[in-house]
Amino acid sequence: MPDFHLVEEPDALVAVLREQGRIGVDTEFMRERTFFAQLCLMQIATPDDIWCVDPLSDRPQDAFWAELLGRDWVLHSARQDIEVVYQTAGAMPVSIFDTQVAAGLLGLPVQIGYAGLVKALFDVEIHKMHTRADWSRRPLRSEYLSYAAEDVEYLLPAVEILTERLNARGRLDWAVEDSRRLLDPALYEAGDGRAIDRVKGARNLRGRKRAAAARLAAWREVEAIKRDRPRQWIMRDNVLIDIAHRLPGTESELADVQGVPAKLVKRAGRRLLEEIADSARDDGDYRPPRPPNEGQKALLKQMQAKVAGCAARLGIAAETLASKRELSAVIIAGDRRSRLFDGWRAELIGEELLALL
Repeated sequence: MPDFHLVEEPDALVAVLREQGRIGVDTEFMRERTFFAQLCLMQIATPDDIWCVDPLSDRPQDAFWAELLGRDWVLHSARQDIEVVYQTAGAMPVSIFDTQVAAGLLGLPVQIGYAGLVKALFDVEIHKMHTRADWSRRPLRSEYLSYAAEDVEYLLPAVEILTERLNARGRLDWAVEDSRRLLDPALYEAGDGRAIDRVKGARNLRGRKRAAAARLAAWREVEAIKRDRPRQWIMRDNVLIDIAHRLPGTESELADVQGVPAKLVKRAGRRLLEEIADSARDDGDYRPPRPPNEGQKALLKQMQAKVAGCAARLGIAAETLASKRELSAVIIAGDRRSRLFDGWRAELIGEELLALL
C-alpha cells in the first residue's frame, strides 16, 4: 500500500499545490441518500507524495480550491469526478487529461478500468476491495485511506507512458481534445427541462397522459434538487406513471393511487393536482420517436461499416471512434453538432459520413 498524508485542513495544502504543474486526482463520494453527490475525500498525487484531503472538514478551504482548480489534472474515467467537483466547488479545473480516454486511443479495451490500466502498463495488481465503503463516516479507517491513495498512485507515471505512446502515433492531440470535452458544463447541469426522459415507462405515453407525466417529472426534479434527495425518494417512477394514467382531480383520488404516501398528499397534493390540471392545456400531440425505417437502418449499417474499417486501420475499437448511439442520432435526429463532425474525427471519418447522408 502506498504512503500518504491525511489532510484535515485543506488550506494547509496550498503551498504544496502552488509548486505543482500537473497532479493526479481521484475522488470518493456518496450519492445514495442525496440528489447531488457528496464529495467525501479527494486524493491528490504529486511526483513525490500522495495527499488524502478531507473536504468534509469544517476548516477553511477556499484557498485550497482556488489553487487546486488552477492545476492541470490527470484522472482516470474523469466524468463522475468532474461532476462531483463541479457540484461542490461550482467550477472545474483549467485542464484535464483522462487516462481512460488515452488508453482507448492506443487500442486498449474500451472503458478500461484503473486496475486494468495499471496491470497493462506496470504489471501490478490492484485489488478493489472497498468499493462499497461509507466514505462519509468519520474518522475514516486507515485501510480505506490506503485504498483511496492507491487510486492515484500510478496516475502520473501512467500519463508519462501514455503520452509517449500517443506522441509516437501522432494521437496526443486526440486525447487532449477528447479529455477537454469532459469540461463542458452542459454535461453536468441538473434541471427539469428533460426530466420526463428520466422516467422509466414514460416513453410510450401519449396525449394528456404524456403532458401530465412531463409536468409531474419536472416538479419532482425541482423538488429533488431543492431537498437534495434522490428522485425516487420524492416520487417513484411507477407511482408517477400511475398518477399520469389516472389523472386524479381531487386529493382523495390522488391518495387512492397505489404507492402515493399520505405525507406526500398532505405536503404537495394541491400542487400536484394543479400540475395535472394544467396539463390539459399542454400540447397533447406528442408521439414517441418512430423506430428507424428500412432506409435509415441501411444507412446506419453503411456508417457502421465505414467506422469499423477506419477503426481497424487505427487499431482501436469502433466505439472509441463513433458509437452506434452517435450514428443513430446523426441519422434520425439530424444531429450535426456531433463530435463526429468536429476535431480529429471530422478529419478521419466525418466527411465520409456526411457524404453518406
